[in-house]
Amino acid sequence: MNNTQSANREDRLLRQYEYEDRWVLAADLPVDDDSVEYDTIGDTLILVVDEDGQIDETELDLPGSDADVTVNNGVLTVQVQK
Repeated sequence: MNNTQSANREDRLLRQYEYEDRWVLAADLPVDDDSVEYDTIGDTLILVVDEDGQIDETELDLPGSDADVTVNNGVLTVQVQK
């Protein structure tokens, strides 16, 4: 397993794991689950976060097009099978 960790603005935590069979990204978002919208188009994840009226849109390139995306208790998890 490979693990990459970084913190961006306001110390939000982003972790990336690479296993033999899948790639996993986990991000700690500072908002309720209802404030997060996402969509995948091909191998791109489009993430929209509404933080107290401040809209932040991010596009992430994924290592494949078969992504499983969930948001639970403010944690975004993206899994892509290899």
